[in-house]
Amino acid sequence: MGIKSFQGKRDSSQEKTVEQILVSDYMTKKLITFKPDDSLDHVINLLIKHKISGGPVVNDKNELIGIISETDCIKHISERKYYNMPADMNNTVGKYMVTDVDTIDKDMNIFDAAFKFISSHRRRFPVIENGKLIGQLSQKDVLKAAIKVKGNTWK
Repeated sequence: MGIKSFQGKRDSSQEKTVEQILVSDYMTKKLITFKPDDSLDHVINLLIKHKISGGPVVNDKNELIGIISETDCIKHISERKYYNMPADMNNTVGKYMVTDVDTIDKDMNIFDAAFKFISSHRRRFPVIENGKLIGQLSQKDVLKAAIKVKGNTWK
């Protein structure tokens, strides 16, 4: 008669538990936000000062209504220069922001969020809870999470 198994009953306490790394663990909570009536000059100055490439646009209730980016500002500047037009007096964020904004859930796994970045070609995702802006996840935040995981679990 042969031996069926050399392994005894496994101790469940030795099994590894996979810890979820969530968007809320790495999202930026202190954001530079813009209002729809802010001028593009104001936006450009803040983007340069804070070394960011864009930011969420919110109303007075802190509800997300759009995103303004360097690209949006550059489009405005280049169109004016190309057509040799004078400065637009109505060069407000509300006129140039993108209103079709993809958001991300704070309870999403950070690596699922990484896939969303790859598939959407976005640089940032606002995080919304109960209709209010609570944070933002950037591609750099995903990289920070990857480095931390590498330091803890990857060989």
